[in-house]
Amino acid sequence: MIRLELAGPHTRLASTLCAACPQGRAGCCAAPPAVAWADVARIAHLGGIEWILDEIQVGRLRPIPRGLAILRVEPTLDEAGAWPARCVYLGAVGCTISYDRRSATCNYYLCDDAFEREGLGEGAHGGAREAQDALAGLYGRWDLELQARASERCPEGPPWDTSFLEWLGREYARLVRGSRRAIRRLAPAGIDSSALTARRRANMAR
Repeated sequence: MIRLELAGPHTRLASTLCAACPQGRAGCCAAPPAVAWADVARIAHLGGIEWILDEIQVGRLRPIPRGLAILRVEPTLDEAGAWPARCVYLGAVGCTISYDRRSATCNYYLCDDAFEREGLGEGAHGGAREAQDALAGLYGRWDLELQARASERCPEGPPWDTSFLEWLGREYARLVRGSRRAIRRLAPAGIDSSALTARRRANMAR
């Protein structure tokens, strides 16, 4: 069953197939996406600046040209069987970090198997694929713009400090405001999409 939770740029998709992924025990988490520029900016905007800095400090996140790379842990074995190399944040029962600390891709991406095999649950409204495509387009565009802006601001490379991350968070807010028309399609009926970011700050980490 596919479930769609509309929340503007923080929209989430989930599928029951993920718990029994035909691609293996780690599923998509065997090859985690980058925490790209728009993801870093989103996390910073949602209050995660200290978390980002702590994760860089301990080595679970690593600066790369695209933003931040997620550490992959080596294959392991537990009572349930073998684990392949995988995202450091994948635990025995799923992701160990809250939605507002994840790459947006981790919140909205579902594979073709999920769309082909699963039905649409309550709230999906048949628009899960369209929501995924819209989010991929938004975050892809924002990534390119933020990468260019960061290079312009820090031609010798970003300092990865509080000031830089605060600036990224402000840039994310600016991009969201400038994309209201596209985001409106991802807003729950009757809710102003421009209010979603503030609302999510309080409600996403649950």
